Amino acid sequence: MTEDLKSAAVAYQNPSFLNSPDGRILRIMAEYQEPLARFRREQIQDTVVFFGSARFQGQQDATRTLAAIKENHAGATAPELEKDLRLAQAAVDMARYYEEARQLAHMLTKWSIQIPARRRRFVVTTGGGPGIMEAANLGAHEAGGKTVGLNIQLPFEQSPNRYITPALNFQFHYFFMRKFWFAYLAKALVIFPGGFGTMDELFEILTLAQTDKLAKKILVVIYGSEYWNRILNFQAFVDAGTISPDDLNQFKIVDNPEDAFEFLRDGLTKYHLGGAPKKEGETLPEIARTRP
Repeated sequence: MTEDLKSAAVAYQNPSFLNSPDGRILRIMAEYQEPLARFRREQIQDTVVFFGSARFQGQQDATRTLAAIKENHAGATAPELEKDLRLAQAAVDMARYYEEARQLAHMLTKWSIQIPARRRRFVVTTGGGPGIMEAANLGAHEAGGKTVGLNIQLPFEQSPNRYITPALNFQFHYFFMRKFWFAYLAKALVIFPGGFGTMDELFEILTLAQTDKLAKKILVVIYGSEYWNRILNFQAFVDAGTISPDDLNQFKIVDNPEDAFEFLRDGLTKYHLGGAPKKEGETLPEIARTRP
């Protein structure tokens, strides 16, 4: 006698299929549709994305680490101690960028939450991890705004920082889908000192702008001339003929939160709020209240 078969699982509830190569297209679609649904639910219209190193600490933590190395170096060889001290001192020197990212995100969020719009404008967004990402999420959180974290599964653990708005805490498997969400809602990018990932994200947006593949104006702020002038020589591109002189107008280099905020506020108002920056006693133009 033939044994009765149990009902088979429907395809979208079949883990072995969903996690197989054949299910890849569904996983990719899920990393588009699920964030889209959450952004709509949370009424996020657009974002300002902060990029930068995950390795930077705040000033207090970096200073504390340096002091601990100086006090507790028993058993370390001279070369080891010298290396540890050099790296710890570098962390103290770079901690200013953590603090300035926090300050800029706070200023931007405090301004953006006062915009009279039906949906949330220019929400601070990061890659969701530590360092500059944490600093920007922290600054936005302290200003009372929502803030987004677009995290990624990595071979080494990168946990979401605690300052992300819980409903806007995302985890991606595919780098290209994470990059899509960085760019899709962005009206501005702020590029703090960072490594390979930061440079990748910077040049991807500059390439899209250069080749006219963006349907909107994305402001690009490169923060920290002292760092970036040692890493990149943009004028050398022009001198070699690999970019045009006008391509240098795709971004602005700034060195303090006040200048960065002024550039962002003025540019976001001009290109995405339909008018001049808000002056004392004036209201934003009516276009800011409507969906673009």
